[in-house]
This record gives sequence, C-alpha cells and structure tokens, in this order.
Amino acid sequence: MGDSSTSKIKLYSFYRSSCACRVRIALNLKGIDYEYKAVNLFQGEQFSPDFLKLNPLGYVPVLVDGETTLADSFAILMYLEEKYPQYPLLPEDPNKRAINYQAANIVCSSIQPFQNLAVLKYIDENVGSGESIHWALTHINKGFAALEKLLAKYAGKYATGDEVFLADLFLAPQIQGSITRFNIDMTSYPLLLRVYKAYEELSAFQDAMPEKQPDAPKDIKVVS
Repeated sequence: MGDSSTSKIKLYSFYRSSCACRVRIALNLKGIDYEYKAVNLFQGEQFSPDFLKLNPLGYVPVLVDGETTLADSFAILMYLEEKYPQYPLLPEDPNKRAINYQAANIVCSSIQPFQNLAVLKYIDENVGSGESIHWALTHINKGFAALEKLLAKYAGKYATGDEVFLADLFLAPQIQGSITRFNIDMTSYPLLLRVYKAYEELSAFQDAMPEKQPDAPKDIKVVS
C-alpha cells in the first residue's frame, strides 16, 4: 500500500452494521474522503480468506489508511481522532469526556454484542426459533434505560451537551437499528428519542445511515 498521505482511506463496511455506521459518521464529520468497500455479511463474505487477513474475527468495520489496518470501531475512532484532529469527537472537559466513553461503552459492550447477527443466529438455532428477538430486546431495553439515567445530567441538544461528540456516534446507529430491526418503542426513552431526532438534522449522520450506503437494498426500511 502507498503512503497514507496520497492513498484514499478504505472502509470495509456493511450497510446495516451499526459498528461501521459509527465510523462512517466520524469520517463524514471530519470531512475525510474514503472508499467504501462493501462486505456482505448475509452472504458470509466476512469469512473469505482475503477479509480474514484484514480481521481474523471476521467482523466489520475495517479501516485501511496507508500501512495502517484497524479492525474495531472504537480503535478506529480513536485513531481517526488522533490522526485527523479536525472536528474533535471528544470534549476537553475530563468529566464530560469520561461520560462519552461510558455512554459509548454501554452501547458497544452491553447492547450491540447481544444483537450481533452471529449471536442471534446461534440463539435461534440452539435455544429456539424466535427466541433471539426476546434476547435482543431485553438487552436493548436494559441498555437504553441505563443511558437515559446516565445522560440526564449532561444532555443538551445532543447526548452530552449542545455539541456532537463520541457518544452521539454510538447512539445514532444503535437507536436506528433498534427501531428498524426490533421495532422498539422509543417513547419509553424520551431523552434518547429527542437526541435521535436532532441527528436527523445533521447531514454527517444522515449520509452514514444504512439506506444511504451503496450496498443497501432498494426496499430498505427508512426511519422517519
């Protein structure tokens, strides 16, 4: 691969992946041009030998920037934040910065892994058909309830104030997926619903949503 200053960043992504969506939002906010490399998770392309060289776990997203290859949304976001400091994703205040980390980790550790495609498939095959929905909803509701309480002291127009920061990048795709995939009733989470509505006004967020991706099916459900 060529030098990162002359070669375009590549993002290996799947339109419906909330993890990849976080990175797409960050790239948009920072104004970084990138090449979208579609990986069809439904067809198992993440298990191809070529992709496993990029990420042995077989997950998206993967970001390639010159000689750097990263496979984990949190690691990718921290890399982008340090290498491309335009439009900071983290506030200067250490307390608010920690709250952003905490909110992001509730999503990426206590919600999203439990609704991962491979996990849901395993539950349906080994526990019972349809049991995966109850499993996913249980963890989504638990996580959303925690986020409502955590962010009550900090939220403004967005999750931790009146500026977009890291927590928002995790919340937007998680809420979008919870609505479209699991039909969750967001009226139980008024704070999360309010900030989600605010994201609808931001092109960096909307251009990163599943329906805007080149590999999205034409009949994809759109949240309005």
